[in-house]
Amino acid sequence: MATSDLLKKISRKEILKDSPLFKEIHLIKKDNERLIMMLNAQYCPNEEVIRYLEKITGQTIDSSVTVSQPFYSDFGKHITFGKNIFINQNVTFVDLGGITIEDQVLIGPGTRLVTVNHLISPKNRRGIKVEPICIKKNAWLGANVTVLPGITIGENSIVAADSTVTKDVPDNVIVVGSPAKVVRKIEEDVNV
Repeated sequence: MATSDLLKKISRKEILKDSPLFKEIHLIKKDNERLIMMLNAQYCPNEEVIRYLEKITGQTIDSSVTVSQPFYSDFGKHITFGKNIFINQNVTFVDLGGITIEDQVLIGPGTRLVTVNHLISPKNRRGIKVEPICIKKNAWLGANVTVLPGITIGENSIVAADSTVTKDVPDNVIVVGSPAKVVRKIEEDVNV
């Protein structure tokens, strides 16, 4: 099954631990873990990092994308990169639910984008539910930011360091805290 078909099947649905989908997810995850370990086992120039990420995602990635090592992903196949992106070191993408990074995004070190949640019911707690994350054009996530499942970060917006984003962030704002709240609008020329 193509991973885009898999994403359609699992998005916003509960996946129980003993289901065939759960098993399929873990087979793909296992292959991704091998590639991630190879990527992070040695220093690689950015061109080589991009080649690894193309194997991991199954997509072509523009040469304008810069990803610092180490980079972590749990699934790999559900990440989409735009152009002119900079991702600093020690970033983790829990991408089973789908992560879209649009053009000109900056992601600070230690940031976590998490698209997977465990189920609330104690008897089904090992099951999961996934929801996509989208980081819109020219957004900037500071160091050590956490973005939770189902969140969109608006165009040109800034998420301050150490913030936890639990709700969608509108375009052209700065959010701070845990949970992140709007503290300022960005009113300068936003037509970058």
